[in-house]
Amino acid sequence: MRRWLIVCVSTLLVMTGCAWLESEEEKTAEELIQDGVADFKDGNYQDAIESFERLRDWYPFSKYAILAELKIADAYYNNESYEDAILAYEEFEQLHPRNEAVPYVIYRTGRSYFNQIDTIDRDQSNAVHALETYRRLVQQYPDDAYAAMAGSDMVSCYKSLSGHEFYVGIFYYKNMKYKAAKKRFEAVIENYPDVGYHYEALTYLSNCEAWIQSRIQPPKIPSAP
Repeated sequence: MRRWLIVCVSTLLVMTGCAWLESEEEKTAEELIQDGVADFKDGNYQDAIESFERLRDWYPFSKYAILAELKIADAYYNNESYEDAILAYEEFEQLHPRNEAVPYVIYRTGRSYFNQIDTIDRDQSNAVHALETYRRLVQQYPDDAYAAMAGSDMVSCYKSLSGHEFYVGIFYYKNMKYKAAKKRFEAVIENYPDVGYHYEALTYLSNCEAWIQSRIQPPKIPSAP
């Protein structure tokens, strides 16, 4: 009796599993895009990604496939999974370089880096990548609305990079490493003028030069009596 029950339960589980798989595979591209869009609007981004990925994988030649690829990237972005978003946006651009959404995709790639910019005392690689991405957007699509939208972010990137150079310069200055500090302050003045640190950097640069000069001047020879 017990063995018979085990067989019945096992059979039921197998049948249920198969039915679930069949119901999932029976979904059309239209149903999957509808599921994904609904979950996306509700903020259920992981569920949306799963629906969009099924559509992309099961129906690669569907008219909804390209939209699904783009929405995967958008879902990662909205979920603040910026590294995954960058990969998804870059893959979209590589696969569809002539698609009309490319300016938007480049802008969102830049924003994904931009949203990860840390304070000026930390590594600034995200600011560098964001700025490079925005520059490419402006160069390739100068008249596009997304190129205009990138402008304020680019200024913020310059401020962050300038602030980092100034911060490091102050660190060297306080430790009396005036030559190293001088190079940092010169970088602020030459590479990032008019973004907030220019005049302070000029003051510190002048002080550095004064200290350097005072140390390299030969000692005075006392005059003969």
